Amino acid sequence: MESVQAIKQRFEIIGNDPKLNRAIEKAIQVAPTDISVLVTGESGVGKESIPKIIHSLSHRKHGKYIAVNCGAIPEGTIDSELFGHEKGSFTGATGTREGYFEVADGGTIFLDEVGELPLTTQVRLLRVLENGEFIKVGSSQVQKTNVRIVAATNVNMFDAIEKGKFRKDLYYRLSTVDIMLPPLRERKEDIHLLFRKFASDFAHKYKMPPIKLDDNAVQYLTKYRWSGNIRQLRNAAEQISVLETNRDITLATLQSYLPAEGSTLPSVIGTKKAESDFSSEREILYKILFDMKSDLNDLKKLTLELMQSGNVKNVQETNKHLIQRIYGQKEESEVPFEEPALTAIPVQNENLQEEFDDEDDDQNYLFAETVEEEDSLRLDAKEIELIKKALERNKGKRKAAADELGISERTLYRKIKQFDL
Repeated sequence: MESVQAIKQRFEIIGNDPKLNRAIEKAIQVAPTDISVLVTGESGVGKESIPKIIHSLSHRKHGKYIAVNCGAIPEGTIDSELFGHEKGSFTGATGTREGYFEVADGGTIFLDEVGELPLTTQVRLLRVLENGEFIKVGSSQVQKTNVRIVAATNVNMFDAIEKGKFRKDLYYRLSTVDIMLPPLRERKEDIHLLFRKFASDFAHKYKMPPIKLDDNAVQYLTKYRWSGNIRQLRNAAEQISVLETNRDITLATLQSYLPAEGSTLPSVIGTKKAESDFSSEREILYKILFDMKSDLNDLKKLTLELMQSGNVKNVQETNKHLIQRIYGQKEESEVPFEEPALTAIPVQNENLQEEFDDEDDDQNYLFAETVEEEDSLRLDAKEIELIKKALERNKGKRKAAADELGISERTLYRKIKQFDL
């Protein structure tokens, strides 16, 4: 059995962090067996190295090793990619195709981003893990395969299971052995070693002297969060190596290549908040509808009072407030609001007039019914009359007329266009 140090040299793994060493030890120990392995860790920590170690130390090392990025394959074709398909099984299937599980028979398949697999594909994968059987798309014939499955994900699998996005039985079949790689921010002693290694590699690649960090830059480098982990560190080393003519890198120079923590980096939004977005929007819509209903009821009540009593003064302030609420205008206006003289609208039907004179209760009921039937016509007519008077008094000046009406100039322009004034 090879040592951890020998494996690091063989696969060019840099670092002496205890958690990293433990992950490599587990890979070495599990390699001679055929049990499934799940590699977990954040994006960019180097999870792809573990399945290579396992395959190279197993009895399958002479078989094929296939790495599949499950998140990069469209949902409609992933079953065909993994398990193959028969000719004519779907549009575009012009011939029979072997899937990865058939091609890698006797070898190892690395399923990267396994948490992105559709639920239907998860069912097929579970069958392969349980008894090594699969069925091609469009076929009814059961085929056998003998593959070692190593999976990796940066998704919190327990959250995915709880949300119904990943099958619990599949998770436990995949994670017979769970190997977790630590994020770079937990390997502070390794950060400068990795940076120096990358700087040396890029100096050789681009045929230029390697860059060197001063003491302050080294301290900042090790304390930085590195949300993108090793991938982000490598990119930073490459940028600096290519762009900087001065090969001695100061703290200010290093900071210019790294996003300021907590400011320019994208913020992470909690899942609970995201799940409640739909509920919040629905509550807002309900509130708007209730407010609109209240406004209409107030308008009907106001119109009823005017028609019954003809007393404009008692409802003048209410009318002004309602107009401002409907058009979303501010509460106060520089130009005093002048209420037009309104009179009660007589009932045209003589029979109804007699009933109004006889019984007050019947009058209220029948009158309210009449208002509902002619609501829109009367409101439009009053709107047109108010707008015309305001424009005449202000000699066609829209801003002054809008201020007098207690609405915005934009709303007045829309009304003028709507009523073709």
